[in-house]
This record gives sequence, C-alpha cells and structure tokens, in this order.
Amino acid sequence: MKFRFLLPTLILLTIATIYAGAFLEYFHGRSEGEDIRLEWKTGEEVNLQNFKVERKTPQSSYVEIATIVPKGSNSYYTFLDQSAYKTTDMIFVYRLKIVDTNGQSSYSNEVTVSHSVSGVKRTWGSIKAMFR
Repeated sequence: MKFRFLLPTLILLTIATIYAGAFLEYFHGRSEGEDIRLEWKTGEEVNLQNFKVERKTPQSSYVEIATIVPKGSNSYYTFLDQSAYKTTDMIFVYRLKIVDTNGQSSYSNEVTVSHSVSGVKRTWGSIKAMFR
C-alpha cells in the first residue's frame, strides 16, 4: 500500500526541473488578446528570493520586465505581459531567472510565443496609454 503513494511522488520529481531555490513543474505562455499570459507552477521552494521574468525578441537580448515574489511550495504563478502589444515584433521569447536567498540564480527553459495584435488595437492601446 505504501508503494502506491510513493510512486506518484517519484514520477513528480522526475518531471519537475530543479533550479536555484525551486522545483519548476512547468512554465508556458500564450497569446491572449492584446497581452501574453505566462504561467508556471512550482513544487518545493527552498530559500527562494524571487522570480525575474525576462523577455526578448529574435532581434534583441533579454530584458527584465517583472519581479515576482514567491508564494511558497506548490504554488501556481501567472504574469500578464501587457506591454507586448506596443511593439511591432510578433515573436517573443520568455524565461524565468530564479534567484535564491544566497544570490545564486539559474534560468528556466525558454518559452516562445507568437503574438498577433491588429494595427488598430495596437494604435488604440498606445492612445489609451498616453492618458493613464
């Protein structure tokens, strides 16, 4: 009987990837209207300081766009990149920089998102941003 409960735990550990301070179960993104939604889930979080969301295009290098405070082990995270519609690039590559309390860091796998927003929405979004 104990074996049945142990087996799912072993499978979970082999699927999750170990990074500085966190077991990352998955990290993915998708285009959602004018925005891009990134989602990830952790298993165990140990001495985790933060997640830094980084973005690049095929023509640029990574830039940090957000810092996310950890919630604790077995947490689900979501980040909405609302600035993606303001650019003319259609492909974005994201990664997480995972930083522990000792200052060590590691990077998640890269997630590529193809994003398409009409020119009308892009122009209207820029006009709305001027009046915020």
